[in-house]
Amino acid sequence: MSEFTTKDADNFKAFIERHDFFFICGHKEPDGDCIASCLGIAAILDSLKKPYQLLSAGPFKRNEIKEYEEKFSATMVFQTQAERDRTGLIITDCSEIQRLGDIDGDLKGLDIFIIDHHKTSDTPENSESFIDSHSPACAILVQQFYETIVGPLPKELAETTFFGFCTDTGYFRFIDNTQSSALKAATRLVEYGANPKDTYKKMNSGRPYSTRKLLGILLSRAERYLDGKLVITYETMSDTKQYGQEGRDSDALYQLLLSTEGVEAVVFLRQETENNCTGGFRSQDKIDVSQVAAKFGGGGHKNASGMSCEGKLETLIPQVVKEFARSM
Repeated sequence: MSEFTTKDADNFKAFIERHDFFFICGHKEPDGDCIASCLGIAAILDSLKKPYQLLSAGPFKRNEIKEYEEKFSATMVFQTQAERDRTGLIITDCSEIQRLGDIDGDLKGLDIFIIDHHKTSDTPENSESFIDSHSPACAILVQQFYETIVGPLPKELAETTFFGFCTDTGYFRFIDNTQSSALKAATRLVEYGANPKDTYKKMNSGRPYSTRKLLGILLSRAERYLDGKLVITYETMSDTKQYGQEGRDSDALYQLLLSTEGVEAVVFLRQETENNCTGGFRSQDKIDVSQVAAKFGGGGHKNASGMSCEGKLETLIPQVVKEFARSM
């Protein structure tokens, strides 16, 4: 992680003080880190007695974040022009307006502050930001803002922040020895009251039985490419119809395939509509999947990225293989 300074916190606090109301928003199809980051920002605004609305385009597909869905809305509250002139938009765990998804309302023209940790980003013009691509989770960045502006995190917020940290680090699997400051931040969260055992249980229990059946199908479809270094599997629209979208466990799929001898990268593609696909990219240390995802309108981290693009599985898979061939 990059060094966090009081100047960084002062810049964000000054942004808050210049506005009377805030929209807080993260990327579409939120994960635990996105949700925790948004709630951390909300806690800072609460402490400064600033009103806000939590926005999310959803959908809340992941089993572990369903409990937070009722806190968010996909429809912006109505504002007069005078009110909009004093409103700020705070974007967390994301840097691009288009990745916020379908929010019912107009996000254009608002003053923007971004807190993010993704390597690939296209920040809106004239926005302010704090982006640390070396941080393993956005929630840890928000934690630092809270600690500097407000103080120690209360137990409930510490639990939520630790949950966000763990979901984006694969419960510490993606942390290396250059990220000791992130581990120190996680230690502080435990000292504030977060329980690692409870967090692990929250992340990994309660999966619907249908997700186990779907996992078996996805494993049976997995094919190796580029001398076995790349594995690709996919989900069809009929799969989604049969097994649903609730409680997905793609992390288990990635773990199983990446632990296979000789595999350096894994791609999971899903045919969302007749003409649109989404994809998840995961890799070992060597391969930068964010660069491949960017070729398909996506992005993210070096070893974990996603994308959404027009196309069909039968034509998209060869294109993905071709892009990986450039770096393998």
